[in-house]
Amino acid sequence: MEQHNPKNWYDKYYRIALILPIALLLFSVIYLYSFQQKTGDIINKDVSLTGGTTISIFDGKVDLNALRAAVKEKLPDANVRAISDIISGKQTGFFLTTKEDANLTKTILENYLGYQLTSDNSSIEFTGAGISQGFYQQLRFAILLSFLFMAIVVFAVFRIPAPSFAVILCAFADIIMTITTVDMLGMAVSSAGIIAFLMLIGYSVDTDILLTTRLIKKHEGTVNHRIFDAFKTGLTMTITAIAAVGISLVLIYTYSDTLRQIFTILLIGLGFDILNTWITNASLLKWYVEGKHKQ
Repeated sequence: MEQHNPKNWYDKYYRIALILPIALLLFSVIYLYSFQQKTGDIINKDVSLTGGTTISIFDGKVDLNALRAAVKEKLPDANVRAISDIISGKQTGFFLTTKEDANLTKTILENYLGYQLTSDNSSIEFTGAGISQGFYQQLRFAILLSFLFMAIVVFAVFRIPAPSFAVILCAFADIIMTITTVDMLGMAVSSAGIIAFLMLIGYSVDTDILLTTRLIKKHEGTVNHRIFDAFKTGLTMTITAIAAVGISLVLIYTYSDTLRQIFTILLIGLGFDILNTWITNASLLKWYVEGKHKQ
């Protein structure tokens, strides 16, 4: 049995450390429940998931701040974003998204711009609410199915309920905490954002599986030594991913809303993954392994 040093702060406080992630998870669940009661869903959805109009206009001379102020009264939900050249960073146009009808949106923009929108200077896309809602339901089903298969694989690999549950709990916490943060930031989630949450499931379980494998299936060294060994490898993996995503986010921030949303969600999720893997999962596994040794 591992000898405990009373001066070892980790042995003394690892159970207490669980208070922080548990409190954050409870807050996230309560917040999302309240958010769902107010809005009808646990996320803010953009027009790709609710239906609406997207108009891209290839005019780099338009003052976007003035445009936002001008259309705010008639299109209160309008979202205006610049289109920039990826090399020079110069504005080459903009796009506007709204839940309003395409003809109404086009008329409002033409009145403001002072010229007619044609296929030569603009692109107009309209998605019906029924199609968008069906697409959203399919994406949600894909996430639930992915999470279910992930849980089955975890149980099949470890075949022990407690450690398997800890891995699944941490992956669940990563997703819930990330959704809560996204909602608090006021981000309107697109179909690309849903795909980012799908990717986050894979990112969430890799370090948890690494840690669980080191503690459950290997017996060399003490429990703390195995945790620290997994910590060095796992944290290197996560920090490398954070660095890659963070640099990519900075480079494309003004060029692509789609990539910006994907990278932002992944960056938030990876941050929570550090908390949930190396505090929640590590503490639960240490508690389980030491309790098993005592028996």
